[in-house]
Amino acid sequence: MAQHQVDQFKTGIWTVKNLLLSLDQLSIPDYQRPYKWTEKNLNALVNDIQEHKDKSAYRLGSIVLHRNPNSDSDENIDIVDGQQRTLTLMLLVWAIIQKPELDLKQEHLKKDLNEISEKIDAFVAKQKFNSDISHHNIYQNFNAARRIVSVNFSEQDIDFLLNNCQVAVFILDDISEAFQFFDSQNARGRDLEPHDLLKAYHLREFSAQEQHLKAQTVAHWESLDSAHLAKLFSNYLFRIRLWSRGKSARFFNKDHVHLFKGIHLGQSDHHPYLEPLRIAHYFIDDYNAQDQRQIDRQEMSFPFQLDQMIINGRRFFEMVEHYEKQISKVVDHQDQSEKISIFGATLQDRANRIIKILNSYDARNRDGDRYVRTLFDSALIFYIDKFATDRLSEAIEKIFIWAYRCRISQYSVQLATIDNYVLEKNIFSLLKYAQSPSELMGWSLPIVDRQEGTKVEPLITLFKELNYLKQEHQNESRVNPSA
Repeated sequence: MAQHQVDQFKTGIWTVKNLLLSLDQLSIPDYQRPYKWTEKNLNALVNDIQEHKDKSAYRLGSIVLHRNPNSDSDENIDIVDGQQRTLTLMLLVWAIIQKPELDLKQEHLKKDLNEISEKIDAFVAKQKFNSDISHHNIYQNFNAARRIVSVNFSEQDIDFLLNNCQVAVFILDDISEAFQFFDSQNARGRDLEPHDLLKAYHLREFSAQEQHLKAQTVAHWESLDSAHLAKLFSNYLFRIRLWSRGKSARFFNKDHVHLFKGIHLGQSDHHPYLEPLRIAHYFIDDYNAQDQRQIDRQEMSFPFQLDQMIINGRRFFEMVEHYEKQISKVVDHQDQSEKISIFGATLQDRANRIIKILNSYDARNRDGDRYVRTLFDSALIFYIDKFATDRLSEAIEKIFIWAYRCRISQYSVQLATIDNYVLEKNIFSLLKYAQSPSELMGWSLPIVDRQEGTKVEPLITLFKELNYLKQEHQNESRVNPSA
C-alpha cells in the first residue's frame, strides 16, 4: 500500500485530504527550521478558509517535496518547503478528529477522518521535533485548534476543508533542484510587494457575476508602475488607515496586507453593520445600469472613505483608483499660478502662501522635510476625504501648524519621529470622529517654544505670522510697564 502511494506521488494540485493521507510517507528533514507558526497564523488560515467556503475550491499555497532516492524505506519524501502550512493543517484536522462530540452524518467523512487519523499517528510516531520552539508551538496551536473546532466547525466546514481546500505540490527528485526551486519561489515571494499580494487576493475575490469586469476594473491599476503603487499604499493609504485608529504606522510590509482585506458583500452574513455598504453597493450598480443613464450620461461612484471597511474584489480596485487620483491632485500639486486651487476651491491668501512656500523652500527635499510634507499631505487628504473643500483654507493653516511644528522644533526628523508625534497629538483620530470642520478649527495646538530645526527660516516666518512661535527676544519697553 505504501509503495503504491509513493508511486502515485505527482506534482499537481492536491486536496488537503490527499496531503494528510500521505503523511506517513512525509518527513521533515533535520535541516528544516523549527515550527514557528503561532495561534495568529492558525487563526488567519482558518479565517481564510471560512471566508471562501462558498467557493468550489480554495488554494492554500504551495508545498515543495523532495523524493529521496537514497532512502531504503518507503517513507522517503522530505518536505523542503511548506512544513508550517502542512503541520498547521494536520493540527487542525487532528483537533477535529479528537473532538469529543463529533457526530458525522456523511459516511465518506467518517472514513476519511479514520484513515487520516492513522496517517497522523504514523507521522507523529516517526517524526522527531528537536526544537523546543516546535514543541511549544505545536502544543499551543493544537489547543487553539481544539477551541476553534469546538464552536466554529460544522460538518460542511470539515467537508470543505478536506475536499475543496487545495495545495500546489511540487515533487522533485534531485535535492539541489529542490532547493533551487525553493529559493526561486521564495525569491519571487520577496520580490512581491504588498500591493502585488493584494492584487492577487482581490482578483480572486471577484464574484462569478463580475468576472467579465476584471480587465476594465484593473485597467487603472495596471497603468501605474509598481513604485507609484508602493508609495500610494505605504505613504498614504496604510498610514492614514492606522493613524486614524491610533496605531503606529511606519513601514508597510506583507504583515500589513490584512488591513486591506475586508468583506465580500455577496458572501458575508447579513450583519447590521454591513447593511449601509450593501445598500450603497447594489443601489449604485442598479442606478448606473438604468436606461436613463444613456440619456443623462450621469454615473454614480461608490462613496469611498479612507477609513472604511474594505469591500473585497471589484470595489477594492475602484477604491484604489479613486484615491490614487484624489491623492495625486494634492501630492503632485505644484501650481505656479498666482492663486492656487485644490479640487476647484481657490485658496485664501495665507493658505495660498503656505502651499507655495512648502513647494519652494530650499531644504524641502531633505529626508526629514519630506517625511513632514508627507505627514501634512496625509492629514490634508484625510480632511478633504471627510469634508471636501469646506473651510479648506482654514484647514490648511491648522494642518500646517500641526505638521510643521515637528520640523521646526526638532533638529533631526526620522520616520520614527513622525510616527511618535502623530500618536502624541493625533489629528487623524480627531478627523475620524469629527462631525464638522469646526472641530478641527477649534483644536488647541501648543505654541512652539524651541527652535532646533535648521534651514527652515521660511517656515519660521509663517509660524510667527500665525502667532504659533514663542517670541524670546522682545523689546523690553513693550513688556515692562515701568520702562
